Formats: sequence, structure tokens, C-alpha cells
Amino acid sequence: MASSAAKQPAKTANKTPSGGAGGTVAGAPAMPLASPLMGGLNKKKKPFLGMPAPLGYVPGLGRGATGFTTRSDIGPARDANDPVDDRHAPPGKRTVGDQMKKSQDDDDEDLNDTNYDEFNGYAGSLFSSGPYEKDDEEADAIYAALDKRMDERRKERRELREKEEIEKYRMERPKIQQQFSDLKRKLSEVTEDEWLSIPEVGDARNKRQRNPRYEKLTPVPDSFFAKHLQTGENHTSVDPLQGQFGGLNTPFPGGLNTPYPGGMTPDAGELDMRKIGQARNTLMDMRLSQVSDSVSGQTVVDPKGYLTDLNSMIPTYGGDISDIKKARLLLKSVRETNPHHPPAWIASARLEEVTGKLQVARNLIMKGTEMCPKANPNSEEIWLAAVKLESENNEYERARRLLAKARSSAPTARVFMKSVRLEWVLGNIEAAQELCTEALKHYEDFPKLWMMRGQIEEQSESIDRAREAYNQGLKKCPHSMSLWLLLSRLEEKVGQLTRARAILEKARLKNPQSPELWLESVRLEYRAGLKNIANTLMAKALQECPNSGILWSEAVFLEARPQRKTKSVDALKKCEHDPHVLLAVAKLFWSERKITKAREWFLRTVKIEPDLGDAWGVFYKFELQHGTEEQQHEVKKRCENAEPRHGELWCAESKHILNWQKNIGEILVLVASKIKNSF
Repeated sequence: MASSAAKQPAKTANKTPSGGAGGTVAGAPAMPLASPLMGGLNKKKKPFLGMPAPLGYVPGLGRGATGFTTRSDIGPARDANDPVDDRHAPPGKRTVGDQMKKSQDDDDEDLNDTNYDEFNGYAGSLFSSGPYEKDDEEADAIYAALDKRMDERRKERRELREKEEIEKYRMERPKIQQQFSDLKRKLSEVTEDEWLSIPEVGDARNKRQRNPRYEKLTPVPDSFFAKHLQTGENHTSVDPLQGQFGGLNTPFPGGLNTPYPGGMTPDAGELDMRKIGQARNTLMDMRLSQVSDSVSGQTVVDPKGYLTDLNSMIPTYGGDISDIKKARLLLKSVRETNPHHPPAWIASARLEEVTGKLQVARNLIMKGTEMCPKANPNSEEIWLAAVKLESENNEYERARRLLAKARSSAPTARVFMKSVRLEWVLGNIEAAQELCTEALKHYEDFPKLWMMRGQIEEQSESIDRAREAYNQGLKKCPHSMSLWLLLSRLEEKVGQLTRARAILEKARLKNPQSPELWLESVRLEYRAGLKNIANTLMAKALQECPNSGILWSEAVFLEARPQRKTKSVDALKKCEHDPHVLLAVAKLFWSERKITKAREWFLRTVKIEPDLGDAWGVFYKFELQHGTEEQQHEVKKRCENAEPRHGELWCAESKHILNWQKNIGEILVLVASKIKNSF
């Protein structure tokens, strides 16, 4: 070993160049590998030498040398049924097999298809069982920094959007403090005397009013009066007990024992209760004679007409009298607090009308028109309420005079529209046309006036003038769907199918994504017998308006019967809470004779949208065919309480001039009669 060690420096020295100042002498000690003179050898040095092994590195693993494990590494062998060392382990963890099974369950991931999402992947982490190494930590830090950076870039835009949403929410649902802000500002105008004159808050009622004790009254039988009358006794003094507890001996006129005319006089020895009943009958006969006619000594009374008159005199309000009094006091307080508030006068007049006091209602509404001057933009509501009050009670001249005053003091578009409609329904066509012409001079951009003008001409069989009215109206109001529909139906009515189709195409170009226009185009082709074209148009309509309930409800019944159920499922996916879709599903169950399910879906429809009159009409038609009288009456009653105002079939009947005086129950019957269950 010594000789070989001695030879090694000599070999190294011989390989070193001899020239130069840095040469070495034989026998000198070996230079270290890091010396500049050994630069040629550094090229062969591996970069990982001298560095610590990376985490998780196993020597020899790349060439297959995985090593071996001894019993000392894993501990003694144990059976699965052997108990664990912890003697207090809970049930399910008391054996070695239980703990091995638990750890295996924890390591397994749920890779079932039900736990997979197309966008997010599996709900859990596929690599949660692997070790969390340093490179994982670095990757998470990088991703967190990226998320933070992107969040900072979107922060300004997000805060601006949140601020707009909050402002919109505050505008729709203002705080109580904001609602009374104008009143708070007016407090600066209150003088010191007015402030001191405000009464202190407290209960001003006396003790008896705060703690009322209801008085018990017991009716006195007739035998009691008859017994005392037969005795004929007169008393000149009052017994204190009798005066305190009896109450029959009184010095006031009309008492039972008094020198003044009354129930007991010195000459009267009996009190016949039958005579009191006869007097009551006489009074009723006098009232009956007021509504009777005398013909040659005979009294002729129409019993049916008399009962009808009595019913008309009875108030229609069926509530409690105390509730009416409370409502009167409340409305009176509102009128006195703010006399220029039109809804207060309207509500007061309406209350008196339903309780049968028509003259009081008329006086209130007229006073309201005086209190709300022309500068108030809401004064038209009072005028129109007064007109409605008079027209509903067949006082047409009063209504006409009120509308004339309204046109002079509050000449709004609605006032003119109501004036035209009143003359139209009363049959005064010329007066209606003149008023319509005058109104259009002031409000040419009000589409309902053009609609009424065209409908009046159409009713008079003046097709050309009606067409001209609709066309002029569309020039001023190109976004009125009702005007486009009326013009198209007019052309279809006179047999001009091509012109009607062109009108609807032009309307769709000017008003894109309009479900009403698409629906009318589909129905136009269907009524013409072109079902293939109707189906093609419906497909285009659903592409342009994918969330339209009226289109989906129509598409369900365009399909053949075997495909309707599938189409209804698609409609519910797109428009789950749309009343038209729910109504279509109810009609589908009705066509399949599934009565219970159909009734459930009808109830769901009218609950979601009670203002849809078409739903009430179809529901009532259904109960007329499959329900009892109680169910029919219940549907009619609920419809009257809901007071629907919308719906294609409902508006067609309720706004017809022949039905202008019909109530909601009568309109419901008319709508149900027009429905043909051909679906």
C-alpha cells in the first residue's frame, strides 16, 4: 500500500506540463482537484455531485433496485382478528382488520360517474392520497399569486358593478329613513309655537275606556209587564233599591210609571203586545204601498221586482260594521292630512259605493276633483274614478259631463281614450270619431287611440279607412305590437294572406325578438293549413326567443300526440315557472284524461299568475266538464277575487264593446264558452 501511494504522485506529476513557472517538482504533494491547474478534469464532474438528494429520492430505483423490507421495518406479523393495542378503541376499530379496512377506504377515491362533472371533473381530488411535496407547494403558491393578481385586475370593475346593484336595490326598496326624508326636511319650516303645540304621546282615554267592562243586559219577559199592569199600583216615591237596581220607575217621559204619556197611564189597565206587532205590520204595509200601483181600487205589486229592488238597496259589502267605521276614520285622517292626494279620495268614494251610499260616494269624488288641481299629474285618476262610478250606476249623462270637465282641466291621453270609449259603447259613433280625431291632434304617439279609431272603422265595415288608420298609427308608433297584429288580422280577414304575411315579416324586422309577432306568424300559417311552414317558423322562433313561455306552450300542441309529452318536458326546462307553460301542461293532462293531475297543474298556474284570465277560463271550462258544483263555484269565486286583467282570450271578451258592463263572473263564463277543447 505504501509503494502504490508513493507511485501515484509521480504519475500525476509526470502528466503535468514541465514548462512554465507553475511547474512542479517530482515528489511534491498532489494538487487538489479544485486547483486551476486541474481545469481539464472539471469538465467531467457531474453537476449533482456534492448536492443533497431531492425529496422522495430512492437510490437505485431507476435501474430497478427497489430494495427489500425486513420484519423489523414493519413489525411483527398480526392476524386481522387480533385486537389492537388500544383497549379503549370504539366499535369498528377494535381489531387490526378494522383499522386496515378504514385506512384503505380513506385512500380510495370515489371515481363513480355520478361524482363526475363535465366542467369541474370529479368532486374530490384524484391525487389527495399522494404526498404533498415541495414542488406542489411551489405550484400552489404560483397559482395563488395568479389568482390574487387576476382578482386585483377585476376588483375595480367588480366593485363598480356591486355599487350599481346596491343603488338599484335601494331605488326599488328604499329604507324607511329615505321614504320620510322629504318630511324630515320640512321640519325646518316648523315654528317654535307649532312645535310646542304638539301634544305629548300618551293614552288620552280614561280608565273606563282603557279597561272596558261589557254591560250585561237581560231582556224582560212580557209576563212581567202584564203582571204589574194588572195590579194598577201607583207610587209617589222611589224605592232606593228599585231606583238602583230596577230601572222601571223613572220620572222621564215614556217610562212605565210616570204622569206623562207613555207605556203606563192612569186610564190604561193593559198592555197588549199583539197590538205592537200589528203596528209593525201597518208600518210595513205603508212602505209596501210606496212601491205599488193602484189600479181601479186594487193594489198590484210585482213580488219579483220588489225583491229585486230590496236586493239593490242592500249594501254589497259583507264585512263587519266596525271594520267599515275604522276604514272611514282612517281614510278621513288621510284626506285631512294630505287633501291633494287623489288615491285617498278615490278609496273613500269606493268604500261608500260598496256599502250602498252612492250619494256620499258621489259627493266625495266631486270634492276630490276640486281639491286636486290641474297642476297635479295624478288628478286624472280622480276624474276617471268619478266617471267609472257614474257609468257603473247607469248615470251616463253625469259621466259624459265629468269627462268634458276632465278634458278641460286634465286633458291627458287616458281621459281622451275614456271619452272615446264611452261614446263608442253607447252607440254614438260620430261623436266617438270626432273625439278620437281631436285626441290624436294632441297625442298622436298614443297607440290605443289609433287602435280604437281603426276598430271603430272596422266595425262600420270601412275596411279602407280602418287600414289607413292602422298604417298611420304604425308610422307614429312602430313598436306597438297590437297595431301590427290588428293590421295583419285585417288583411287576413279580407283574404289577403300574402299581404298579412308580409306585414308580420316587416314587423319582426322592426321589432326583433318579439314572441307575440312570431306566435302570430305561426298561427297565420297554421290557420291557412300550411302546417309544415308553421313548424318551420316555430323552430326559428324558439331559436330567436328561447325563453318565451307563449311560444313553448304553442309548440307543445303543434306536435303530434306521441311527441307532446317530450316537448312539454323541454318547455318546463326552459320556462319552469312561466304560467303559459304550466297551463299547457295542465291542458296536456286534461287531453290524456288525467283529471287529478290536470286539476293540480291548473291550481299551480292560477297560484303563480292570478292575473292571467285565460288560465281562469280554461280552469273553469275544465271544472264544468269534470268538477262538482262546489268546485265550479270555488273557481268562479277565486277568479272574482283575483280580478284578472290580462290574457289573449280574456281581453278579447272583456274589452268587447258589447260586454263593457259585464262583471268578472260573467266574463269568465263567456271566456269558458269560447274555449274548444280540441287539443
